[in-house]
Amino acid sequence: MIAHAREIAAERGGLPVVAVTFDPHPMSVIAPDKAPQALTSLEQRIAELVETGVDDILVCSFTPELAQVSAEDFVSDIVLDALHADAVVVGENFRFGHRARGDVDLLTAMCTERGVSVVGLPLAGPKGPNAAGEEHAWSSSYIRQRLVAGDVASAAEALGRQFTIRGYVVKGEQRGRELGYPTANVPVSTTRTAVPADAVYAGWLRRCDVAEAPYWPAAISVGTNPTFDGTVRHVESYVLDRTDLELYGALVEVTFVERLRGMVRFDSVEELVDQMRGDVDRARDLLRPAP
Repeated sequence: MIAHAREIAAERGGLPVVAVTFDPHPMSVIAPDKAPQALTSLEQRIAELVETGVDDILVCSFTPELAQVSAEDFVSDIVLDALHADAVVVGENFRFGHRARGDVDLLTAMCTERGVSVVGLPLAGPKGPNAAGEEHAWSSSYIRQRLVAGDVASAAEALGRQFTIRGYVVKGEQRGRELGYPTANVPVSTTRTAVPADAVYAGWLRRCDVAEAPYWPAAISVGTNPTFDGTVRHVESYVLDRTDLELYGALVEVTFVERLRGMVRFDSVEELVDQMRGDVDRARDLLRPAP
């Protein structure tokens, strides 16, 4: 969508490309109990949009008042009068306005009257049906489904990048350190975004509070640590072959590359350590050069 908008902008003399996004997610206002988890924080979303090539971003605060705005008023007040749009690029299933009554046909009709062109792009998706034989488009809902299944590779294919979370490292039980595998422990409750299913993954860890911080290869555990009867869900990242890192209090970014195995309760600490050693070896083999 952004690439197509940039092409139109260049054809029309170098107009700026402006992305419009909502925060918080509309469902968190309309039906909070049904609101999905965000895939990124607003700060991450803005950074991704800028990196992808937009010139500016309009963040619409989604409030109960905005939820009542009709589709016609949304086009008139925001798209035409506030943004002075010369062209609009959306997905072909774009819906907007009170009770999502607006669609691409309405948007096109209202914009055409003002000499504004509208492009409704077809939805993107993988080549061929999924494992269940179903055709489907890539969407935030699809990505969340893949994360719930622990399928971070398919989520990355749809995202166009590997899935990441951010959070602050806290001091845990330090069992990993005692076992020879110290981890950076991030409580799931503090990430403010979706987190993949409980499992062990290969991925990357980096500090967000240090300029040009390196990406460290890591074995990542998501879960409650069932071998020790844990109850609090964490994301624990062991940086391969490093026992000297002090990350307490640091804001870190965890990148998920591939699922290694599901979460298992082991009968003994020895069995757990043997499995951790195997997880680390597999992670080392899987991880490509740092992003």
